[in-house]
Amino acid sequence: MKLHELSPAPGSRKERKRVGRGPSSGMGKTSGRGHKGQNARSGGGVRPGFEGGQNPLYRRLPKRGFVNPTRKEYAVVNIEDLNSFEAGTEVTPEVLVETGIVKNTKSGIKILGNGEVTVKLTVKANKFSQSAVEKIEAAGGKTEVI
Repeated sequence: MKLHELSPAPGSRKERKRVGRGPSSGMGKTSGRGHKGQNARSGGGVRPGFEGGQNPLYRRLPKRGFVNPTRKEYAVVNIEDLNSFEAGTEVTPEVLVETGIVKNTKSGIKILGNGEVTVKLTVKANKFSQSAVEKIEAAGGKTEVI
């Protein structure tokens, strides 16, 4: 097989529908919209969720709880992920993003105590769990809240 012999799988690529190109195309005149009515007009149609005036599903279902608009979501890092650093390293949110441990810092970084840490590190983060602080300090490291 050569590069010029490659072709997409049959049925995976669909030709776009060219409407309003004469009667023989099968999509001429009204272009598949039928005659008159709301959906035949430009800009016609109904908004998503509209059920023709019937009480729509999103209004029929009960709403429960409270959604906090000012909620802070932290990017979580388990201490077992910090073993990839060399001893004596200062672990900051910037370093965690550079190494790819964290993709997006969100509202800050929280270090959780899942797993074991074997290297001595200085860890700077926005929040720490109690167990994470104990395990980092037990390995001879330090924690610092920023």
